[in-house]
Amino acid sequence: MTTRKIRWGVLGYARIAQNALIPAMQRSSNSVFHAIASRDAAKLAACREKFGPVRAYATYESLLADPEVDAIYNPLPNSLHREWTIKAAWAGKHILCEKPFAMNAAEAREMMTVCAAADVTLMEAFMYRYTHRTRIVLETIRDGALGEIRHIDSTFRFLHTRLDSYRLRPELGGGSLYDVGTYPLNFIGMVMDAVTNSAPGASPAPVSVSVQCTRDAHGIDDNFSALLRYPNGIIAAAHCGYNSSRRVHSTIAGTKAVLEIPDTFFDYATPLTLSTYTTSSAPEDNAVREIPVPESDRYRSEVEDFAAAILEKRKPQFPLAETLRNAELLDQLIAASQERGSTEPRRMS
Repeated sequence: MTTRKIRWGVLGYARIAQNALIPAMQRSSNSVFHAIASRDAAKLAACREKFGPVRAYATYESLLADPEVDAIYNPLPNSLHREWTIKAAWAGKHILCEKPFAMNAAEAREMMTVCAAADVTLMEAFMYRYTHRTRIVLETIRDGALGEIRHIDSTFRFLHTRLDSYRLRPELGGGSLYDVGTYPLNFIGMVMDAVTNSAPGASPAPVSVSVQCTRDAHGIDDNFSALLRYPNGIIAAAHCGYNSSRRVHSTIAGTKAVLEIPDTFFDYATPLTLSTYTTSSAPEDNAVREIPVPESDRYRSEVEDFAAAILEKRKPQFPLAETLRNAELLDQLIAASQERGSTEPRRMS
């Protein structure tokens, strides 16, 4: 068994890097936080004060030129994901790229093509896929407890109060759909793969989509809902937003039971609820039970899987097929939201 550890470089001292990914690297069994790059000297100093004497670079290019950096974590603003993922790939670095992976499907395909040509590992950072919660949801679907799935509903919204955030700037890829909306879309796709017994990312695309959204003074969507209709008759609803208190919840409704999934994208120990309803209207004839969920360390598990994939020369757990599907669906929803004066479903060929 190899004792080598992957040495990580981080592009930018983003909040998610300092609060989640860098600590996860330090907790992990097969990774080392090796280097940080930022154009802000104060951020470099803050990083070294918090995490110790890591290498600090004033430019992203100089970090990519470091021969001891094995892998890059890219948490830059969304509009910069393509540029710096491609530059990292040509520098021979493996890349864990924060979601949303790209601004559109064309960018996503280009990033994947370049990384394949450069022979580097590439993954989108969907950390919720590394939780016990996600595993138990999939097990519950596959063991038939829900019967035939009829409807999926998934929500991720919170009240955004940081007015200086790039998430409020359209030119940097801001907006709730690109940000928290990617989670419900990926969750719905994951469930559809399980329902249709498809390989990850291979279940049929929706035959139609319809959307409703509102935009704030910056021009970014701050409240977005989408309805997706699939070839097998399942209708799914995805909701996201920046303009209300936090709501992170999903529901999967089947012919036998309904599964409630609070904190869908977190790694808390909040239990799931499985409700089985009979044809009777009497409450005592309905069975409701909690399914316990162990607490997880989603970021550490994500980092360890990606590092292990590099060391073992295998693919990471979260596949690029799902990343591309998400990007294509985002394209569809954005196009639908830009259709003026139409609330009818937008049909996709």
